Amino acid sequence: MAFHEVRLPARLAFGSTGGVERRTEIVTLASGFERRSTPWAQGRRRYLVGANLRSLDDMAALTAFFEARRGRLYAFRFKDFADFKSCAPSAAITPDDESLGIGDGVRTSFDLRKRYGEGGHPADRRVSKPVEGSVRVSLDGSELTSAVFETDLTTGTVTLQTPPPAGAVVTAGFEFDVPVRFDADRIDVTLESFAAGRMAAVPLIEVRI
Repeated sequence: MAFHEVRLPARLAFGSTGGVERRTEIVTLASGFERRSTPWAQGRRRYLVGANLRSLDDMAALTAFFEARRGRLYAFRFKDFADFKSCAPSAAITPDDESLGIGDGVRTSFDLRKRYGEGGHPADRRVSKPVEGSVRVSLDGSELTSAVFETDLTTGTVTLQTPPPAGAVVTAGFEFDVPVRFDADRIDVTLESFAAGRMAAVPLIEVRI
């Protein structure tokens, strides 16, 4: 797909708003009971950026980033400051944060993922854009050195040099970006003084990788 491996500069994202969206289809029967289903296996994030920018230089930088992405054409990385780690935002990453799978003596590749919720109905989120240098991997509770595994930063797949033995638990901790694109082909800026202005909020939407 059309993706640029660049991240929107953090200073242009401060003051952003957004969150997760789900799609639920509800049919109400004549009896009053409901049938609920969803065509989406995972939630989708949406954000609004740029509304808090006042510096003309920052607005010019966001416009330049928008132009380089050709509006909605090319997707890119976005750091969601409310959800960018395998752990809580205020906690430190550990190699035991998330389970990636169980070894079978043959398999060497494991996809990064983050689990939301506890109990019998958690939601798993596929993580496709880990941050370089942030991934830590553990095998049955023992952390592996970076020399014995590789992380594909474009897909989020971790590949071990040696297949984990059958029954071994593979876990990982990491930081990650959200793959997004602009959800509009237009940016509006209002000049309020010679050095300051106001920008209409620019929408971003998560893309599937």
